[in-house]
Amino acid sequence: MGNRGMEDLIPLINKLQDAFSSIGQSCNLDLPQIAVVGGQSAGKSSVLENFVGRDFLPRGSGIVTRRPLILQLVNNKAEYAEFLHCKGKKFVDFEEVRAEIEAETDRITGSNKGISPIPINLRVYSPHVLNLTLIDLPGMTKVAVGDQPADIEHQIRDMLLQFITKESCLILAVTPANTDLANSDALKIAKEVDPQGMRTIGVITKLDLMDEGTDAKDILENKLLPLRRGYIGVVNRSQKDIDGKKDIRAALAAERKFFLSHPGYRHMAERMGTPHLQKTLNQQLTNHIRDTLPGLRNKLQSQLLSLEKEVEEYKNFRPDDPTRKTKALLQMVQQFGVDFEKCIEGSGDQVDTNELSGGAKINRIFHERFPFELVKIVFDEKELRREISHAIKNVHGVRTGLFTPDMAFEVIVKKQIVKLKTPCLKCIDLVIQELISTVRQCTNKLNSYPRLREETERIVTTHVREREGKTKDQVLLLIDIELSYINTNHEDFIGFANAQQRSTAANKKRAIPNQVIRKGWLTLNISIMKGGSKEYWFVLTAESLSWYKDEEEKEKKYMLPLDNLKIRDVEKGFMSTKHIFAIFNTEQRNVYKDLRQIELACDSQDDVDSWKASFLRAGVYPEKDQAESEEAAPADTFSMDPQLERQVETIRNLVDSYIGIINKSIRDLMPKTIMHLMINNAKDFIHSELLAYLYSSGDQNSLMEESADQAQRRDEMLRMYHALKESLQIIGDISANTVSIPVPPPVNNTWIQESR
Repeated sequence: MGNRGMEDLIPLINKLQDAFSSIGQSCNLDLPQIAVVGGQSAGKSSVLENFVGRDFLPRGSGIVTRRPLILQLVNNKAEYAEFLHCKGKKFVDFEEVRAEIEAETDRITGSNKGISPIPINLRVYSPHVLNLTLIDLPGMTKVAVGDQPADIEHQIRDMLLQFITKESCLILAVTPANTDLANSDALKIAKEVDPQGMRTIGVITKLDLMDEGTDAKDILENKLLPLRRGYIGVVNRSQKDIDGKKDIRAALAAERKFFLSHPGYRHMAERMGTPHLQKTLNQQLTNHIRDTLPGLRNKLQSQLLSLEKEVEEYKNFRPDDPTRKTKALLQMVQQFGVDFEKCIEGSGDQVDTNELSGGAKINRIFHERFPFELVKIVFDEKELRREISHAIKNVHGVRTGLFTPDMAFEVIVKKQIVKLKTPCLKCIDLVIQELISTVRQCTNKLNSYPRLREETERIVTTHVREREGKTKDQVLLLIDIELSYINTNHEDFIGFANAQQRSTAANKKRAIPNQVIRKGWLTLNISIMKGGSKEYWFVLTAESLSWYKDEEEKEKKYMLPLDNLKIRDVEKGFMSTKHIFAIFNTEQRNVYKDLRQIELACDSQDDVDSWKASFLRAGVYPEKDQAESEEAAPADTFSMDPQLERQVETIRNLVDSYIGIINKSIRDLMPKTIMHLMINNAKDFIHSELLAYLYSSGDQNSLMEESADQAQRRDEMLRMYHALKESLQIIGDISANTVSIPVPPPVNNTWIQESR
């Protein structure tokens, strides 16, 4: 019965799918299925029962099939049935199968006549069946009955389309012979999804119930109302036979007798009846599987090749062999060392293109993050000048000093050098964080041995933490060395003479002409007649004050040179919440457009003081007549005593120069210190000492204990490897043994009315 080649292939495909799903992959083989569609009481369920040779489907009037029934027929010596929702339970009595279908239908849809698209999966094992997958779908109806929803017709139609739209699905369009075939709902819906008729097979039921003197000979011969794959006539049991429990085998014999004895059908009796329908379906399935075989074979071969390398390791695998464990331990530690070095030093293979990691990230910390942290130590100009002023006065004591004291310079410089400790220690913390992250990343390859991974990570991380203390001590020592001797003979240091010249120079400029001293938002106050107040982005350099539309600094509004400019305070307006200061030209010239002075407004007095201090650094000083005595304003930023002012400016320039030298030196030494004491040391430790630490940390057997996942993965891989090899072998046999039947030529099926 059927095609033996296909009989061997379907169980193998099931086995393959089980093997693939067990390791989380899908075979994606488009297995064939047959959907049975037709109107209510067209005899669909009877056709299925004839295939199985048993009564097992619910019967009655109206909608009996209210959920799709996926019926998997498996050729087997023993005869029994299983439901997917009752795993492990075998039904030997097919009356119980019917009762279970009814109970399971009611569980989802309720006891009324509602429907549900959730399928019931039933597998029938029997020596009388072919390996097929059939789907019994609800019968198409036009009118809602009882508690059914008003749109029952559309619900059923949508459910049918879900199944029959798939290219791998053959459509059994069942139509009773005692109705008008041109209006067959089954053929209409089949034509929608299969207009060429490539996968539609017409089934005519109830041939024995036609009016006397009429027959369906022309239809069954495919002359009247033709279909590409033609029609097959079947005779099912009558309701009287069913009620009388007529045996299906007896019914099949009666069907055979009907076709042989009927004058209109006897010449084509061999092409009619349930057995022929089974053979036809069997051949269609074989053809479909033959079509999918080349693709399947390619897929299996590529999977086999990809597995071959890994399986090679496992073929002669003995988990408890001590020699294997020692070899694996040495290889793992060696590989970890190589991976760690590659991560730090960089390499051409396995480059991560998604994000920076390892050495690249540490390089970024050294040359971007650390310099930025140094620059972030912004000296509060106002505070620094006050400190310099106090230092000068305290050094002179009761006397009035005529010369700038170098002691004041040393005190201020040392105070600034101490501030470098915080960013230096932060840099070490960032590098350690990245080192530990790199160690963790490199131990991922040790996942097969969880204990080894854990121990390796712990030992290396502990070593890095030990080196952290030594590295921090060394860096703090570097800063202490800088504090121990202020080298004013350094070739890059400007010296007292240059500092004084710079502070008394007519233009009062800083060392670097284009040096940006400050950036920020300020409000430019102009009368409403000339445009009104507006916020701009201001940039103060050693030579000019510019303002832009925004911080992108693309649209420059104006650039004002700082020559002959001074600052004066402006009283806050009655309604204004802003704090204002003004810039004017000492030679009575216009500063901006036709304005003698421009007013700049800030949100707070602190901002005003801070900006004024920045202008000081650029050589723009306050107006003389605003100076108040030390007693009247002890907290004033700077005294207006010209001599003290010169001394403060001289020391300010010296501090700037010397701190620049220190920053340059620290920026250069920090990466070198960290590399030597921490990173290179960690590499040496991994290469020369890690193995010894691992041996001393515990028993080698427990250290090299495989993870359960790894053991399972190995077993699954070997199982899959053998399943693939076996399947490829069987596919080779199948291809040689199966016989394909070509698709019939197209026919004119315009007679099928379009469904509305």
